Formats: sequence, structure tokens, C-alpha cells
Amino acid sequence: MAALRTIIFMMIATTWTMVYVCLCMLVAFLPYRARYFITSGWHRGIIFFAWLIMGIRYEVKGLENLPPRNTGAIVMAKHQSVWETIFLAYALGNPLCFVFKKELLMIPFFGWGIGLLRMAAIDRKSGLDAYAQMRNQAKERLAEGVWMMLFPEGTRSLPGRPSKYKTGGARLAIELDAPIVPIAHNAGLCWPKTPWVVRSGKVTVSILPVIHPNNRELREVQDEMVQAIESEMLRLPAARSAR
Repeated sequence: MAALRTIIFMMIATTWTMVYVCLCMLVAFLPYRARYFITSGWHRGIIFFAWLIMGIRYEVKGLENLPPRNTGAIVMAKHQSVWETIFLAYALGNPLCFVFKKELLMIPFFGWGIGLLRMAAIDRKSGLDAYAQMRNQAKERLAEGVWMMLFPEGTRSLPGRPSKYKTGGARLAIELDAPIVPIAHNAGLCWPKTPWVVRSGKVTVSILPVIHPNNRELREVQDEMVQAIESEMLRLPAARSAR
């Protein structure tokens, strides 16, 4: 049944994406924040279908820890699933700028939608220059009150398995003097990296207290961020036991 529900969801999500992106293209002339609000309707729809068809419910803790809207910040979240990349895009109440490889812009419908949102497209083949690209775009977005959205692990990790955190996000926060918003969650227990079958359950998203770089050393800021996320991961409930 879980496999069947997943197939049905994927079919509906694909149709929803094609239809909604066409709608978004019609409002491409609107100012950025208006476009972002309208486009985020796609994300809300996907999360709704995930709840309706696959039984993925959620709760959010720590909303009081979010910095004021329209002020620059860098969100650093645990990365286990597709679910959080969709959910966080609208659930934090402020526009986010995701960092992604520019090749995604070539994907029909999905890539077109991303192109409307002024995300940070990076050429990862450029080596060290990729960080410079991210930094320059992050500086512009933070000045506009947009929050940068980074997954410091770089790729999705498996629940309960140790993962290595990259230092680019902490380095960026120090250089741009931007507060870090750490986020832990257990979405990987419902919508895992592998296998492809999605399971029902309740995802807990925990927004942790802001970390301020305050001109500290990179290792100190990095360690505080990793410790905050990983310690919270140990306290989160098992998502599928809360069905």
C-alpha cells in the first residue's frame, strides 16, 4: 500500500507541478516578493498532497527563535529528505534563497519555477570560484532581507548515520556577519533518501536558537552549529511511531 500511495502521489505531484508552473509564468512580471508568495503555493500544495495521500503530518517547534522578517540570516538545516526542501521554502514566513547547481534550471517546469525566485545558481565545476559565486549572491540577498538556505551536509544523510558537515555555511556567516538559524528534523524517517517508498508518520521540525558569529573563529562557529543540530536530532521522536 505504501508503494501504491507513493506512485499516486508522484503522479499527482508531477501534474500539479506542470499546471502550477504555467500559472507562475503568467505572474513573472510581478515584484520579487509577490512572485515568491505566489510560487510558494506550489510548495504548499506538495506538502498538502503528501499529507492527504501518504499521511505525512508535521509539527513545528521553536518558531519564536526565528529572527525578525526582512533581516538577513542564514538558515542551516539537517538534510535527510526532499520533504524539508519543499516545506522550509514557505514555512518560515520569509523568502529563502536556496543554493543549487545551475543545471537544475534546465529541468522543464521545475527549473522554470526556480528561475522566477532568484535563487543562487552555482557552477560547481568551477571549484573554489563556486564559493565566491555563492558569497556574492548571498551578500545581495541578505541586504534585501532574504534568508539564505543552506544544507551544510551538502547531500541527504541517512537517519541515525553520522554525516560530515561542510564549513562553507559557517564561513559565509562569519564573512557576512549574518546570524545562523539551525534547524533539526526527522523527515528522513518518512520520506527517506532510499528506498523510494514514502511512509506515513509525523515529522517534527525544530527551529533552534540563533547562533551569532561575533567575529569568532570558523571552527568555533562550525562546532556550535553542528552540536546544536545533532544534539536536537537525538531528542526528536521517531517520526513513524507517531502515526
